[in-house]
Amino acid sequence: MDIRTRLGRNVRRLREANGWSQEDYADRAGLHRPYVSALERGRGNPTIPGVEKVAGPRGRGVGG
Repeated sequence: MDIRTRLGRNVRRLREANGWSQEDYADRAGLHRPYVSALERGRGNPTIPGVEKVAGPRGRGVGG
């Protein structure tokens, strides 16, 4: 499994664990909802600043 797929699965798992919709998560992270959707499907190609934003609302590490 490549890193984008792993990141996407972790984003979705933790977003759902918090009971957040993609829109809720995007608002909290300062991202657009279609970007969050693409990441969750392993289609996004996030930059380091983007990964930092993705990690922000969770307050957890990015990779695991």
